[in-house]
Amino acid sequence: MVKVWIEKLLEEPELYLLRVDDDRIRYFEATWDIPEGITYNAYLMKLKDVVILFDAWKKDYTEEFIEALSSLVDPKEITHIVVHHTEPDHTGALPKLLELNEYKAQIIGTNFAKNLLQGFYGSDVVKNFHVVRDGEEVKIGDRTFRFITVPWLHWPDTMITYVIEDKLIFSCDAGGGYGIPRAIDDSDEEVVKEYLPYVTKYIVTVIGHYHKYIVQNIKKLKSLGIIESVRMILPGHGLIWRRNPVRIFEHYERVGAGIPTKDKVLVLYDSMYGFVEERMKVVIEELRKYNKKPVIYRFTDKEAPAVSDILGEVPDSEALIIGVSTYEADVHPRIRYTLYEILDKANYDKPVLIVGAFGWGGVAGKKIETLISRSKFELVEVVETKGRPTEEDKEKLREAVRRLIQWIS
Repeated sequence: MVKVWIEKLLEEPELYLLRVDDDRIRYFEATWDIPEGITYNAYLMKLKDVVILFDAWKKDYTEEFIEALSSLVDPKEITHIVVHHTEPDHTGALPKLLELNEYKAQIIGTNFAKNLLQGFYGSDVVKNFHVVRDGEEVKIGDRTFRFITVPWLHWPDTMITYVIEDKLIFSCDAGGGYGIPRAIDDSDEEVVKEYLPYVTKYIVTVIGHYHKYIVQNIKKLKSLGIIESVRMILPGHGLIWRRNPVRIFEHYERVGAGIPTKDKVLVLYDSMYGFVEERMKVVIEELRKYNKKPVIYRFTDKEAPAVSDILGEVPDSEALIIGVSTYEADVHPRIRYTLYEILDKANYDKPVLIVGAFGWGGVAGKKIETLISRSKFELVEVVETKGRPTEEDKEKLREAVRRLIQWIS
């Protein structure tokens, strides 16, 4: 039985969280491994003569959504629905809700949102749609709502809502994360510490392709003066931020900028028969000799880590070391796919060392070198040698690690 949360957040204005814990999902967007699950958060605000819904849930949980919502209000009484982002994990339950609402509610969103909703669900959904412009303020009941577009966080339709009188930010995907926190907000620091790595993983896998826009849009919000004074940030996934609301946007900003954690080095490699692993043991030993803290992911005949987890480690690493086998005159397929996603989702200005092993012909190192040269990453060196590593090979690896360390010092 899926867990549903219905929690009153404020007395004035009367504000509720409606959250469902999706512990059935395994691959977000049919791609990213998330055994940790995810939540879908919607919010209901009751004001004098108006009832406003902010977003909805995934279609799979339409029945649960309608039941939860109906415990607070008759769907016919909803006067406004704010759609911050049209992705179906936030709008899937909308068609059924509007049917029950008899299409009375005014839908509020960007012009992009209107077009996307029509494409997803048909023209009935958008026949009472009010398009808002960036920065537009709308008086609803006795409150003033400012709608601020934050395109490419992570679709072009995305916006946030700022309630001026109450200093509330409804942020949808911006500020969200994977995971099913055991609380609804950031009151417990232990809960926050458990949750933040899932936020990083979410940022990189979902928004990473557009990570430069994270920094740009947070800078935009700061220039509007709404972040410093915000009372509560209410995302579409995960924790609500009210003890220290600025913290979540600061975290997003750090990930977007790729700010490193001191001494952290991401080590990633494949090893079919142990030859690459022998080299990587030398590399890891040398890193530790210089008090670096390697975070290690390996593809072997016994393990295959989730690429989504690897991506989440890139933003705050000082450097990357990639060990690779030549496989059928190409890069080993596991590394090839992982590297492709790193270059797409986590393309940062960080140094990279490539360590390669081959049988009859070395190709992988050169191919990765070409890929790196077209990215923001900076290639320190390629050390690619044949078969089992000789003592001379091992010394080359130690020297390469020392050069990498000098690079980041």
